[in-house]
Amino acid sequence: MIVPARDPRGHAQPNIDHSLSDLSPRFWVLAVATGVAAGVGAIAMMAVLRTVQHLAFSYHTGQYSHAAAAHSDLRRVLILAGGGVIAGLGWWLIRRYLGGTGGSPTKAVWTGTDDLSVRNTLISGALSEVVIGMGASLGREAAPQHTGAAAGAWLARRFALPDQQRMLLIACGAGAGVGSVYNVPLAGALFAAELYLGSLSLATIAPALVTAAVATLVGWTVLPIHAIYNVPTLGFPSASLLVWALLVGPLLGLAAAAFVRMIGWAADHRPTGGWRLAATPPAAFTLLGVAAIGYPLLLGNGRDLAEFAFRGGGTLATLAALAALKPLMTTLCLRSGATGGLFTPTMSLGAVLGALLGHVWALLWPGAGATAYAIIGAGAMLAAGMQAPVTAVAFTIELTNSVNASIVAIVLAAGGAMLVARLLESRSIYSARLPKGTAGTPAAASDTAHARRRHRPAPPRTTPPRPTRREAM
Repeated sequence: MIVPARDPRGHAQPNIDHSLSDLSPRFWVLAVATGVAAGVGAIAMMAVLRTVQHLAFSYHTGQYSHAAAAHSDLRRVLILAGGGVIAGLGWWLIRRYLGGTGGSPTKAVWTGTDDLSVRNTLISGALSEVVIGMGASLGREAAPQHTGAAAGAWLARRFALPDQQRMLLIACGAGAGVGSVYNVPLAGALFAAELYLGSLSLATIAPALVTAAVATLVGWTVLPIHAIYNVPTLGFPSASLLVWALLVGPLLGLAAAAFVRMIGWAADHRPTGGWRLAATPPAAFTLLGVAAIGYPLLLGNGRDLAEFAFRGGGTLATLAALAALKPLMTTLCLRSGATGGLFTPTMSLGAVLGALLGHVWALLWPGAGATAYAIIGAGAMLAAGMQAPVTAVAFTIELTNSVNASIVAIVLAAGGAMLVARLLESRSIYSARLPKGTAGTPAAASDTAHARRRHRPAPPRTTPPRPTRREAM
């Protein structure tokens, strides 16, 4: 519960709390510095990704899947198999000789234990972008997200910020990395506040906005300045589309809950060391390469797949096959021990499912285009998969530049999807990847708890602290 601040006339506004004034000028300087670091990190990681994509499939512009499809089936399979070898050997070396991949920002914030390493995060992030550039079915945003978070953690430690502000800066850095790489500063800030911190009060959203804005400005020097998806403008939602949004939301919530459970299973059963860590990725990536012979859209993070659905591509049979194969391939890559993001794979799955269900609905009650079905499906799947509806809607409208009356249909579907997913599965695509027993409640979610901790003396420690070990994520 948020503790409201009262103005001199005695009125209270619930989203205003005293902790905003506790943020010192030093914190704001470090927030700006974290934004700069997150933006530079996003540029560096995208440079690695694009270089590998060019070397693997001569990719320059346009759709990555088209560039891959222009080469022989044998080349695609061999490239994926080679990516698996690099992934297995690389992560085995990182875990054996560096002690881990740099730590998990979500775990750091949600448990209040900061064990993030800038060096390991940069190395592991670059390796993640290499294998995604070679076709792994994982999101490219994880490396910039972790880089921004690790930069925030290092700055907070270097300048001795209090624990609460350190967790806040880590979350802001993570959101700034995502905002910069996708050119979505508002969604990046909400990602930090709603998903990481569990609060949309001024004390969380204000620094998150500053950090994400700075990171996006830095990214503009190199990264694209337009919306990621170039899709047709949506019209005013028809009665048919609004009814469909109400009905399809629960179905997408069911799909999201199933996907989250698949992610949780993959995280719980991935190899953590030994020969399995080196041998499993080549086998998994080779299977992905074989599947991509018939469906090149399975390659990469899913951006091409989402745009394919947004533009109305594919028959019912093609959409059904892609909707079944994409989550399987993503789960397979995670199960092999590879690391990467889940944001775009989740969004692309929602887009394809939305397009598929929209095709069927159009036979019963025409009145909307394929683009609307896919965009609504993407937003609903994100809301249910992330368990962060405000952030999901912001991502959807910023990524597709669909800021108009269609947002009503997006919100209707997102609400239904999130509620059903929450009933069936309490975890999100992020918390499902954490080790069993990890607390799932944001460390900074309760301003009341913060206020109590500021005035309550710490209990005496009866046992010496146990050293933490960097979590391999």
